[in-house]
Amino acid sequence: MICRIKDQQYNDCVELLNSIVQTHQKSRAALSLLGYCYYQSQDFVNAADCYEQLMMLQPEVDEYKMYYAQSLYKACLYDEAMKVSCQIENPSSQSKVIKLQAAIKYGEEDLAGAQSLVEQCSSDDPDTEVNHGCLLFKEEQYETACQKFTTAMQIVGYKPTLSYNIALCNYMLKQYAPALKHIADIIERGIREHPELSVGMTTEGIDVRSVGNTLTLHETALVEAFNLKAAIEYQLKNYEAACEALTDMPPRSEEELDAVTLHNQALMNMDSSPTQGFEKLQFLIQQSPFPPETFGNLLLLYIKYEYYDLAADVLAENAHLTFKFLTPYLYSFLESVITRQTSPEEAYKKLDEMASKQTELLRKLTKQVQEARQNHDDDSVKKAVNDYDEALEKYIPVLMQQAKIYWDLENYQQVEKIFRKSVEFCNEHDAWKLNVAHVLFMQENKFKEATGFYEPIVKKHYENAEELMRKIEKEEEHVAYEDPDKKIFHLCIVNLVIGTLYCAKGNYEFGISRVIKSLEPYQKKLGTDTWFYAKRCFLSLIENMAKHMIMLRDSVLHECIQFLEHCEMYGRDVKALVEQPLEEEPMHPGKNTVTYESRVLKALLLQLMS
Repeated sequence: MICRIKDQQYNDCVELLNSIVQTHQKSRAALSLLGYCYYQSQDFVNAADCYEQLMMLQPEVDEYKMYYAQSLYKACLYDEAMKVSCQIENPSSQSKVIKLQAAIKYGEEDLAGAQSLVEQCSSDDPDTEVNHGCLLFKEEQYETACQKFTTAMQIVGYKPTLSYNIALCNYMLKQYAPALKHIADIIERGIREHPELSVGMTTEGIDVRSVGNTLTLHETALVEAFNLKAAIEYQLKNYEAACEALTDMPPRSEEELDAVTLHNQALMNMDSSPTQGFEKLQFLIQQSPFPPETFGNLLLLYIKYEYYDLAADVLAENAHLTFKFLTPYLYSFLESVITRQTSPEEAYKKLDEMASKQTELLRKLTKQVQEARQNHDDDSVKKAVNDYDEALEKYIPVLMQQAKIYWDLENYQQVEKIFRKSVEFCNEHDAWKLNVAHVLFMQENKFKEATGFYEPIVKKHYENAEELMRKIEKEEEHVAYEDPDKKIFHLCIVNLVIGTLYCAKGNYEFGISRVIKSLEPYQKKLGTDTWFYAKRCFLSLIENMAKHMIMLRDSVLHECIQFLEHCEMYGRDVKALVEQPLEEEPMHPGKNTVTYESRVLKALLLQLMS
């Protein structure tokens, strides 16, 4: 057994020690080892149970009280941990007791209490410097906190946990390059010093067993580093890299995952697995504690997927969380969007008030940026620009929700007016430009103006559409060579857009031929989204033929029938619609296929042709 403990096979030891404890209930040695194994495997509740029994068997041993208090603290049972720590009277343990009590106060977010206890610690103790850094971090003094962590690492040498703290400060300061440098150091050391933790093997498709939540894993800070890397990539909109960072971390079973990893998995895989994402976030807000972002993210995702009633229920049932985890601004935004379902006028009024306050702030920050530039104060310029960008990112969703009220009413002229009022601040924002383009396009008499907004977005990375298509085609050939079975949709989407635009202008012959070409070869291009846009063109064609508004050559119609037959053949396993993840009554699976819908369209076309 001792060999297994040395090899960190704690779960195996727990099974053996439990059987010994059950047979010899007062075996202090077995209980002590069992508590140690539970603690090392991060099972702090069971560790606390063991040390509580030991404390009752030997109340005079302060060491057991200390271990019991530490286990309770790690299990987030702060009140109980504080009570036990106060029972430790041995003068030689007082330094450890004060540090533990400071950590408990910190966990309770009693920063003043934690500060008072930290000031009682020796200034020569490197932990004091770290604790001061943690308190400064909580107070959002990230630069000073970073200096404290750097000083501590200069004293004690390299420690992954300290390197992570520095990276986290850089992240909060939006200094992503130095943050990623520290993360890379942590990962490199983790791979070199602990190959048994199987870093990156899950991403490579290698089936490996869980490494468990050992103290070694905790000390490497690998889980924290990969989570932070995922967060940075997500902020930079490198979504694939963000998801890869989560799969690169040491493998653990789902029940072993920490709250931050579970939250990040839910958030970053929401597009591909929304049902599981909602389940994870719903589970997390029932735990204590949970990552503070969880509550707001769950509500925002409900809004995104238009589950307004669920968002309203969560807000009503968790009033105690509302004021703790939502800023007044975010709460007002959520309340306004939910109100839009029952009273659009009232919602618009609330959103307009928010927008007015935000535009006032944006003007103020614009002035600060200008003044800082005139004074040649680079630090002030950087801070003012960051503040402006943050304010703009808050303003954009409010503006879009205002616009959506009139968009849903198909009052596109009013939507255009709302966007034009915000041109002062948003004219360089891609989301704003794209939505302006959409609303101009929907008015059908402003295609030229719409093109003016679409064109810069396309030309942001490429000179013209032809070059863009050539580059896409070349990249797709490269991907197809490496992975022949992979479905690739980029060039298909470009052709679909071209085909749709021609159909919208009434040139169905060329438009439909382009749509048909876009889905070849069908086994690689036919997907739920591509089918959705292709069938819209066919439905429009059928509608106009039924109204005798257009005529097509027989050869084109036969080409359409042949196309639908191909879709019927290759679309058996392709869903026609992506169902909402929380839908109570799902569609019949036989009808939710491309095969079914292509047969319906084929029948309609044949009827018109006859």
